[in-house]
Amino acid sequence: MEPVRTCIGCRASGSRSSLTRIVASDGSVVVDDSATRPGRGAWIHPTASCVETAIKRRAFGRALKVNTALDTEQLLAVLAEHHEDHHPVIHNEQAD
Repeated sequence: MEPVRTCIGCRASGSRSSLTRIVASDGSVVVDDSATRPGRGAWIHPTASCVETAIKRRAFGRALKVNTALDTEQLLAVLAEHHEDHHPVIHNEQAD
């Protein structure tokens, strides 16, 4: 049985493999792909909607037990990269 985690964005439970672990590092939220970085971690679905919901709810600071504002730019960049890798752009060439 695979471990179950809760997404800090949508609050839905999911398998560890379907969620991405994040940690706070030097005032930023960073992705911990190997799930071995030191410190308190939190789990989130690698989707724009879950990340946006977590930002609106200010869930990163609470989940990671950090009192200062956290920069989410690196997380958003990794998310965009992940989205491009899994959803290639298909150009529809139609003649007029």
